[in-house]
Amino acid sequence: MGVSLPHFPPLWRESFAGVEAAALRRSSVWRGGGVPNGEGRPVLLIPGFMAGDGSLATMTQWLRQNGYHTRRAGIRMNVGCSADACARIEERLERFAEESGERVALVGQSRGGIFARHLAVRRPDLVSGIVTLGSPTVNQLNTHPVVLANILLVGTLGTGRVPGMLRFTCLRGDCCRRFREEFHADVPPEVGYTAIYSKTDGIVNWRACLDPCADKVEVRASHLGMGLNAEVFAEVGHALASYKDEHVWARAA
Repeated sequence: MGVSLPHFPPLWRESFAGVEAAALRRSSVWRGGGVPNGEGRPVLLIPGFMAGDGSLATMTQWLRQNGYHTRRAGIRMNVGCSADACARIEERLERFAEESGERVALVGQSRGGIFARHLAVRRPDLVSGIVTLGSPTVNQLNTHPVVLANILLVGTLGTGRVPGMLRFTCLRGDCCRRFREEFHADVPPEVGYTAIYSKTDGIVNWRACLDPCADKVEVRASHLGMGLNAEVFAEVGHALASYKDEHVWARAA
């Protein structure tokens, strides 16, 4: 009997991200075609592993053009302890919700989507809905070996006391115990949840994105191209429009 080899996402597909970005700028979606206006509703964007807020700059620009009030997660490079990172984002989320007078929608790419889901579980009072882009919310480590090697490197540096990086104790230690518990909790029904995934993702195994709590939407995109792809942008726009919050607070003076 032959040995079954593990399936790895085809990393070479990530070379198409530049093509996706060029096609986006030529598309009607970039000009707001067919996508509902945001009407000033708040959206917070969270970048993926080893990326910073700038990686979602194109999507941020597009959301603002289409009437959304956006804010960044405040991440220069997403390599830190999950619990610490989510605590900092939660503080920003609280301030943003107070200033906006309503719950905030979250858009997270890859690891950023895992954080968005975590915040939706922890603070449904602050989150109207989430959109995850190629996020392995079913199994965080179901990714290409190159990514796993980078996680190992970051963990080694963090364990060696390099500041701002996750440590091996984050996998089993007390610092991320609550994060691990809430990772497996269901997203509350009052929070909208759209999981966008692609079978042409070269980084994350698309099956790891099929969260049973989510409305699952398949697109044709690379993993890196999730933040640069016209089809993805259209799906994000329609998802966010469905999260219009009926519970609007008194806006801060």
